[in-house]
Order: sequence, then structure tokens, then C-alpha cells
Amino acid sequence: MTRPQPRLGRIGYLNVLPVYHPLEAGIIAHDFEIVSGPPALLNAMMERGELHVSSGSCIEYARRPERYLLVPDMAIGSNGPVMSVLLLSRIPIEELDGKSICISGESHTSVALLRLLLARQGVKARFENDLVSVRIRGPEPPVAFLAIGDEALRLRGHAEYPHRLDLGEAWRVWTGLPFVFGLWFVSREAVGQGIFTCDPAALLQAGRDWGLANMGAILDLTGYGCPLTREELIQYYTGLVYHMGVRELEGLRFFYARLHEAGMLDAIPALEFFA
Repeated sequence: MTRPQPRLGRIGYLNVLPVYHPLEAGIIAHDFEIVSGPPALLNAMMERGELHVSSGSCIEYARRPERYLLVPDMAIGSNGPVMSVLLLSRIPIEELDGKSICISGESHTSVALLRLLLARQGVKARFENDLVSVRIRGPEPPVAFLAIGDEALRLRGHAEYPHRLDLGEAWRVWTGLPFVFGLWFVSREAVGQGIFTCDPAALLQAGRDWGLANMGAILDLTGYGCPLTREELIQYYTGLVYHMGVRELEGLRFFYARLHEAGMLDAIPALEFFA
């Protein structure tokens, strides 16, 4: 029987470029097919078994931990302002009680985090799934919207939305901990099938290490068509977390516990890692 080619999911955002560029450019050899898409799509593909390893939301892992193993020491998060996960509003955030917030549905984790943060402030808003980039240019733009990834980097200075909540910074103010927006996980089924010819965890860690050691090249690549200056890009990447250390694990467990308390998770998942 022919061994299937392993498939690796890649979130289509700038923040993972340091991890994937050396893999996509052939700097680090591998035999994976790399599939790019937004977090929600990659989550669905992992759930259906169409990917064998992927970056994805920590919500996806928490909902189906029996299907996945976490890649050790790999995360995408922030230890303070994240710049690319923003609630942008025409009115002060505390006045959004009873109002509608437009969300794109690309990131389940960011929406869950926003629900927790607003609940702490006593703000009960409604969430509407819609195309944010279309709505804000339409005849009836939303009062507020959640911007994710590269879209948030483009729209963070939008003149009609002067009130901004950086979800990474709001989390740090609340907990004092880093926030883990995304994880890398491996399909348990793929492990059982023995389809990997190279260690996916070692590959991703090697990509991450190369990217962080060669940020000049990453900044050059990011600068093409990016709305941020080079100095702003340096600030952006400096604020991101790519390792899953002790504090990141503490922050992830705290997030899962708060989601469980709020009824957004049936159970707090155990964190099991690919060896």
C-alpha cells in the first residue's frame, strides 16, 4: 500500500511566517504538503482527517482532545499586546451592552476570549457572524467588530472606530499571564497509521528556531504589501510568543478553566503531547 503524503496545515497569517517560511522555501527539507487557510478551516480539516498536523485554535484541541496530540514547545500567542486580535468600536467598550458585535468566524478562540473579557466588564453584547471587511464598508456598518490576523493589522487605525481593545493586553491585565491563541497538534489517527517519515514536532521546532534566528529575512518578506512600517513589524513580532513554556501552559490551563466555568467547554482537557 502506498503511504499517503502527510499534510501540514498553515494559518494564512503573518504571525506564523517565522515558522513556515524555512519549510516553504526549502531551507529545511521535509515531505509534507503544506495547506494554507484561516484557523476555522484548518480546524474543520483536522476534524475530518484531511490534515495530519496543523496550526489551529486552542478551542479545537479542547473540544476534541481525544483526536489530537499537542506539538511540544510550540505555540502562537502574546505576552501583552498582540496587535492582530482587536475589538474595534465606534463607542466606548463599556457602552456595548445590548449592542451587536460583528465577527468573521475565522477564529473561535478569539471569539471565546472576547466573550470572557466582556463578561468580566458586565457587557452583554450580541455576536453576529458576518464578513467584517464587507460590513464596515457597507451602508450600515457595525457598531463594533472583532478583527483578526492581517485584517486587524490593516484596520487597527480605522478613523471611524476610535475605541480599541487589544485582547492580548486585556488578558495580561486580567491574569498576568501570556495568552495562547493557537497551538500545533498532530492527529492521533495519523500517528497510529505511521504515515510520518520525519518527526513533525522536530520539523516545526526547527522551522521556528530558524525563523526567530533570521528575523531580518522574515521582516523583509513581511514588508511586501504590509500596512505596517518595519519598526512596527519589529514591535509586532517582538510581542509574539512562539514557545510553549511554563507560563504559557499556565495561561492555557487558566483559559480552559474559565471557559468551562462559563459553560463554553464541557470539560477541561488534559494536555497530552506528541513524543
